[in-house]
Amino acid sequence: MNCCEILGPEAVQAMARARDLLQVHSTEALLDLVGQTRDELALPPGSADKRHFAVSYGGGKTCDDDVLAGSGMFYVTQAGKVMLDCVGGHYQLSWGYNHPLLTAALRDATDCGIVWDNHANTPSLPVKKLADRLAEAADGSETGLNRVLLGLCTGSVACEAALKIMLIRHSRDPQRASLGKPVMLALTGNYHGTSIVSQAMRGMWKGYVTGVETVEIEPNDTEALRAAFAMHGRRIAGFWCEPVMMNREATTVDRSFLNLAQQLCTKNDAVMAIDEIQTGFWYPETFLFRRLELSPDIVVIGKGLTAGFHPLAGLIYREDLDLLEQYDAISTNGNASLAAYLALCNLSLIERERERIEELSAHHSESLRALGGEFPDLIETIHGHGLLSGLKFRTREDALGFHRAAVKRGLWLRVHAYHEGHRTVLTKYPLVVERKICDFVLEVMRELLAAKPWRSE
Repeated sequence: MNCCEILGPEAVQAMARARDLLQVHSTEALLDLVGQTRDELALPPGSADKRHFAVSYGGGKTCDDDVLAGSGMFYVTQAGKVMLDCVGGHYQLSWGYNHPLLTAALRDATDCGIVWDNHANTPSLPVKKLADRLAEAADGSETGLNRVLLGLCTGSVACEAALKIMLIRHSRDPQRASLGKPVMLALTGNYHGTSIVSQAMRGMWKGYVTGVETVEIEPNDTEALRAAFAMHGRRIAGFWCEPVMMNREATTVDRSFLNLAQQLCTKNDAVMAIDEIQTGFWYPETFLFRRLELSPDIVVIGKGLTAGFHPLAGLIYREDLDLLEQYDAISTNGNASLAAYLALCNLSLIERERERIEELSAHHSESLRALGGEFPDLIETIHGHGLLSGLKFRTREDALGFHRAAVKRGLWLRVHAYHEGHRTVLTKYPLVVERKICDFVLEVMRELLAAKPWRSE
């Protein structure tokens, strides 16, 4: 059994040609190819389609832009176009596509006998080692974050587990429970997963979630934050926050706002959850809350934990919040041994590359802000922190037009323009990014902003 038998020889040959092009050429040579379409790299017509896909995920649409093969920040589409991925896949590929060290580690792990997965009751050595490393990265001895829950597969399940901890804690306190239904505070535009309660925290499923009251607060609105705590007090079971809100135009939550939230949580005995599904494993300190000098009660992790190899998520939390029974929050693949091993390798890579990550994060952030200053008629502001960033345009039409032009030029970016007032183009460079790539992207952006080709479409 081989790839040719499963995928078809012509498709595999096209994939191999694309792989060879990406691996043989230098970064400089690949940057020269970005945006070009090579017919010899294209997948043969009819090799694959999306006829059975859900409409919301491209059902019936062309496959031309879909990924054929990737390496680092570059990938080739099924139409043979060379693209530069500026958002790390779906924000989870912290080291880009098929990082050579991680790929080698994967092969070495299977050779050593590390199994793909196993039952949650028989955790493997990599899973136990990973729990230790995560507590160490969270500085558990100082922060009190000395419990790790890893029996979870995705960030959505991890957020749901944190919600359950908050609800159990609220229900077990007779005085608190007598005050009424628990309240969850979250920031407007939040994204804490796809469970029904998580989505209710951002205004979905109105009328269906009745046992919990959800209250949204505008990011960085300290008066609204104080008012919410003054109104609900000890009914507040939990406060939720993402330090960089990638689902809301890469909005950065101010340290002063977070410090106030922490003080109010302590005063009202509410649980403070920092959702680092987006920010975790993208900074030299591993977690952004460390840089912000916060002391949350729960930290939610996911996405970049395994550098995109396999979904794995979890919680890091205080010992007194260890309230869940064994099967209260669990995923079948949550104790994936091989994924845990790749997560350990990812943590080692971050440690090894700390200085380079710091330097490139600062360079990218400073360069992007300078670019915004060059085009004040188009760019309203720059959002984000480090390699997570957003260019907020003055108009939705310009944001959408710039995004179309950038993708056509070969830059895979994302745009937030589907909510009222949103008009931001997002980037989230993987940690494998080089200075020459940062400068290349900035120059392409500069050319597009100066020419504004979308306005003549």
